[in-house]
Amino acid sequence: MKQSSNEPPKKSKSQPRSQQKSKTLDRVISKAGLGSRTDARRWIADGRVAVNGRKVQSPDEWIDPAHDRVTLDGRPLTEKRKIYLLLYKPKGYITTAKDPEGRKTIYDLLRDVKDWLISVGRLDQDTSGLLIMTNDTAFGDFVTDPASHIAKTYLVKASLLLSDDQLDQLRRGIELADGPTRPAIVTRVRDSARYTFFEITITEGRNRQVRRMVEALGAKVLKLVRVKIGPIGIGDLQIATHRELTPTEVAQIYRLAAAPEARQRRASASLKKDRIDSSSRSE
Repeated sequence: MKQSSNEPPKKSKSQPRSQQKSKTLDRVISKAGLGSRTDARRWIADGRVAVNGRKVQSPDEWIDPAHDRVTLDGRPLTEKRKIYLLLYKPKGYITTAKDPEGRKTIYDLLRDVKDWLISVGRLDQDTSGLLIMTNDTAFGDFVTDPASHIAKTYLVKASLLLSDDQLDQLRRGIELADGPTRPAIVTRVRDSARYTFFEITITEGRNRQVRRMVEALGAKVLKLVRVKIGPIGIGDLQIATHRELTPTEVAQIYRLAAAPEARQRRASASLKKDRIDSSSRSE
């Protein structure tokens, strides 16, 4: 029985390596750094994409990127030059491309950059600090995958004077509504008459995580700045500006995400997800 073109090929030891690496058409276009998967699906639906000369309007069609010829508007699909920027986001900007409420977005700070870029992770409107911007979606997936354990370091101004015991609670992990946090690295920076300033390094990326951890102690976060992602720090980067990451910096992050223990964590997480999905389908 001939396999439908929009079904993923079954992997087996007898299959060529290229066939085992088939991907959906929208993902192939996105991986080339031309736009998001949403953009790709729109282009495909509009009839602008062809595979081996045949117009394809299903974004879920499986193709072999190594052997199939993909064109967009008649032009061969070629990967864009990979771009990696480090942006110092100010407070008051949101991490999105467009906002229906007309609020300022991080893309207002990148008007001199003409390429399509995504943010690697997010910072909420009231948080300032480092964001990585890139058109390399695989790199973004590596960094944001919780199993990669890429560390993010923040400077925090708490609304109260925090005791050593409270900081120890952060180090051990805090019970939140969505489960306990991983242990954190916490360093008291200084105390003023009313406030504690401290540095915290976490390896998760939950929504408003640092703020919620501090709130669990009975305090509020008055100021929050992300000062480091993995080995990359703010340095002398000025607020509301950006710079290109060096090839060494990109390689350093890839090494962290591709370390054997990180790969094993991602494989275990993927297997767990597959089991859950399989269980859901069988019910």
